[in-house]
Amino acid sequence: MTAVKHPLLGDTLYTCTHPTGLPIVVWPQPKASSVYAVFATRYGSVHNTLPTADGGIEEVPAGIAHYLEHKLFESESGDAFTRYAKTGASANAYTTFDRTAYLFHATENVLPSLEILLDFVQDPYFTQETVQKEQGIIGQEIRMGEDQPGRRVFFNLLRGLFAQHPVRIDIAGTVESIACITPDLLYRCYNQYYNLHNMVLVVAGNITPEEVLETADRLLKPAPALIPAPLTCHEPAGVLEELVEDSMPVAAPLFYLGFKEPALEQTPALMAGSRVLVELIAGKSSPLYTRLMDEGLINDQFEVEYFAGPGYGAWLVGGESANPQRIKELVQEELRRLQKEGLDPAAAEAVRRGAYGRLVAGLDDPSDCAELILSHLVDGIRPLSELDALAAITLEELETQLRTRIDPDVCTLSVVNPL
Repeated sequence: MTAVKHPLLGDTLYTCTHPTGLPIVVWPQPKASSVYAVFATRYGSVHNTLPTADGGIEEVPAGIAHYLEHKLFESESGDAFTRYAKTGASANAYTTFDRTAYLFHATENVLPSLEILLDFVQDPYFTQETVQKEQGIIGQEIRMGEDQPGRRVFFNLLRGLFAQHPVRIDIAGTVESIACITPDLLYRCYNQYYNLHNMVLVVAGNITPEEVLETADRLLKPAPALIPAPLTCHEPAGVLEELVEDSMPVAAPLFYLGFKEPALEQTPALMAGSRVLVELIAGKSSPLYTRLMDEGLINDQFEVEYFAGPGYGAWLVGGESANPQRIKELVQEELRRLQKEGLDPAAAEAVRRGAYGRLVAGLDDPSDCAELILSHLVDGIRPLSELDALAAITLEELETQLRTRIDPDVCTLSVVNPL
């Protein structure tokens, strides 16, 4: 393994590409009381195609990545959670738009838990009976999600912002789409995307790189150098709908306002800029936030975030408000002012320092460390290079990003009104 000591943190990261093709990163933290490990594939809900034998492309049912995550815990010999119960590890998994991750957190029996993780993720087992049983379980999960106002207002926003990109489709799919999933289709998706060359292993906490590597040498299975083609989508520049309204039993209107960004390849500088700009535009220390609070337009449920992945990006503000349209107007007005007048240098530096401090403070926890490294690997950037960019980004760079990445007129407002 290659050891790299980070000049700002002082910690040493150990990285290698295993002979099987799997990239591995170990972040030893001798003072930590636990270990967090995540084994992930660059396969999420937006990866909705498979290559065909004749060189073409086949579209697969929406929600299949999430479905595969559920099914992978089962095997012919038992359930992975039952195995984890014997080691005392806390295990879980999640599927996002761009990845599926399997993880555990443990304070004891770490190496046996790591063996379980590497074993079951490489050992798919699907039958017609178990697949049909899962359709009912996930179908119920989908229906419950449809009844959640926060989820409804968010995915309505994505369907308004994006005309073609599969990010507009719910991660879990629909009841109709998952009904089309078969064992054969699950195996085909697994073989295409769960290739070790398309996956990563990140381990952080009280463990040594030698222990991780020895376990990997015993458990990892050789894989052909199959790396799926990058996602391609011909998404138009504008939004599909400027206003999407819905009604549900909520006490006050919920809203999400999203500004669609041109499709950009994520870089450390862009990631650092996103962290700073969202706070400068509408964070709690911004003039806009103060004005919205003073006018009674928002409450403490108000949030601002940057949302991006392969082929998509958007700047979001959301929360509860009796007048979402007025919020849209004020946010657009503030964006135009900042783009014309520039950012306040003192405010920009204060926000940059605060963002850097929060990022570093979170790195005392092995789970935060591992998830940060995972996000960097999935985005194709060097581990911790976002931290370096955040320390070095200048006012001029922030202002350039503000003017080139956000168009105040390219936006969608999603509202869920009370019945």
